[in-house]
Amino acid sequence: MDDSFDLGQFLPYALNQAAEAASLGFQARYRQRYGMLRTEWRVLFHLGRHGDMTAKEICDRASLHKTKVSRAVHALEEKRFLRRTEQIHDRRHETLSLTPKGQAVYADLYKAARAYDAALSAQFTSQERDVLDRCLKKLAQS
Repeated sequence: MDDSFDLGQFLPYALNQAAEAASLGFQARYRQRYGMLRTEWRVLFHLGRHGDMTAKEICDRASLHKTKVSRAVHALEEKRFLRRTEQIHDRRHETLSLTPKGQAVYADLYKAARAYDAALSAQFTSQERDVLDRCLKKLAQS
């Protein structure tokens, strides 16, 4: 057996560690202020950014499992951040939209996310950030 394998150098592990560390600071904002979980803020952000859509569309855009999206939608509805409307042409499907309260939460978290991203990015030169962005996009497409 080769003992030279270092888990910290294993790219999937290193990416996961970096993502978790980068997410924790922002997680505190949406969790403490609005009592939301990670999937909930992702659903809220997709609706805020792209407008009304179905849960399936959110699943596809965010690469989230339908069960997680379903739970997040239910929680956001309980918080009165979103509403469901049956689609006229197919009552089995619902269109999700942000309520005025949900729009206000989105606006607040949008500003906070931009500031948090700028703070994270400040540790890199613009050239390093460009390389990081290209590498992440390449990995996401593979």
